[in-house]
Amino acid sequence: MSRVGKMPVAVPQGVDVKIAADQITIKGANGTLVRGANALVTITNEGGFLQVAPANDSAEANAMSGTMRALLNNMVNGVSKGFEKKLTLIGVGFRAQAQGQKLNLQIGFSHPVVKEMPAGISVATATPTEILIKGADRQVVGQLAAEVRAIRPPEPYKGKGIRYADERVVIKETKKK
Repeated sequence: MSRVGKMPVAVPQGVDVKIAADQITIKGANGTLVRGANALVTITNEGGFLQVAPANDSAEANAMSGTMRALLNNMVNGVSKGFEKKLTLIGVGFRAQAQGQKLNLQIGFSHPVVKEMPAGISVATATPTEILIKGADRQVVGQLAAEVRAIRPPEPYKGKGIRYADERVVIKETKKK
């Protein structure tokens, strides 16, 4: 059996878990997350812990038990603590401004770039060169951060662009005569 799938998921105080035949709903302080249940996995809620077990002895069910356990753990952490990604703008005149559910970027193009935030995601700019994306769904937060970074990824010669706060960009040496 999957080593990850064997570990129980602790459900903290204030988090409500509902397991139906076709979906799992987890509700907490940061919102509600819903995920479809998989037929290869059985999920039980026993004494504040979620247990995941494969429904049969196939390799697919074994693999899916570990995957489902990781997804459930991310859901529980998301509704209790939340997830965040921090982006940094590097470049002269590069600025970001959060306006409600919109992110205005001035990053060297002839026009400002406006990125809409989906429901359940908040964006903040502590300084004009820092972007903080927060939300309960780990996948959506990471995907949105990747989409914002893809607007102007860091280039390899000066390092200008949008990068993750913990990202290290390797700078190339310029061409010699």
